[in-house]
Amino acid sequence: MVIKASSAAEIRTLVDALGAEDDVQREAAIARLGVIGPRAVDRLTDAYAKTSNRGAHLAILRALEVIGNHRSVPLAQQALAEGGDVAVAATGVLRALLVSSHAATAAAALDTVVATTLDVSRDRRLRLAAFDALFDVLRELPPDLRARVTDALRSDAGRGTSDVADLMTMADREAARAEAVWKDAVEGRLPEAPEELREALATRGASAPLNTLRALVDAVHAREREAPENDVAARHGWLALRGALHQALALRGSRVALYDLRETIEEGATRLPASFLAALHVLGDVSCLAPLAAAWGADTTADAAKWRHQLAAAFKAVAQREKATKRHAVMKRIAARWPGLLT
Repeated sequence: MVIKASSAAEIRTLVDALGAEDDVQREAAIARLGVIGPRAVDRLTDAYAKTSNRGAHLAILRALEVIGNHRSVPLAQQALAEGGDVAVAATGVLRALLVSSHAATAAAALDTVVATTLDVSRDRRLRLAAFDALFDVLRELPPDLRARVTDALRSDAGRGTSDVADLMTMADREAARAEAVWKDAVEGRLPEAPEELREALATRGASAPLNTLRALVDAVHAREREAPENDVAARHGWLALRGALHQALALRGSRVALYDLRETIEEGATRLPASFLAALHVLGDVSCLAPLAAAWGADTTADAAKWRHQLAAAFKAVAQREKATKRHAVMKRIAARWPGLLT
């Protein structure tokens, strides 16, 4: 396809904007590329191959979904193998092509989506996204093809080799997604967006096995450390999720992950989400007193008053519950180093 120089320059600029950190700029570029349509596909495909930035990959796939061109199928199939949010975004590209007027494209998209739905080695949330794509277009498929797809799904579910049956009967799609995210996380496959798991935790924290919550604390902490230091939003998102996990354990009265709470305070991370200190109020023991005192004494800036008040309140709650009086050895050391905390 021949593209005029002026159009090529605009497409190049828009594709470059897909990797921008500015959400408004990125969303505007996706919308404009959708208007430009098939002329942008080659440039998008090339850009995908030249970057390893997953955020850019997601934006490129979203643009291709809007365009809905048959040349997107190979890239969508490749993206499925990358896993995570990128693979989920790839199902969106294929969803748009399931009813393509290009017969070979529709057939390739359908085969890929059905195979992904039935593949028990895939993440559950990816399989659910693939199933959702099928569910949306099932009524639009020719009767014979619709019957074959439905039979394949039911046959797989009947063999007991997957949880497709659960997907087919789950009326609440949001509940199904949360369940898929939770099961994947428990098996060690965390979502790329911590908010997804935090939402799933809200309804499962009260009944999940305590060791499962402890393992998730460790896994989330590891993911938090892996986030780039300059990606403040990602680090804070994983930190907030870890705090929510600690709060879930606190509501159960379990100290199985107390070590992580104590070490987080010891590491000197300031201004933690309130969930961390809420958990310490309930679970903290004598070993947490010195770290709390150190954190209280480390941040004396003008805007730290609220944070220091929260630390002092947690310190007082732990000391009273553990009956650590001023005669306790730990309290004597704290009094010598941070006398203001005890007064």
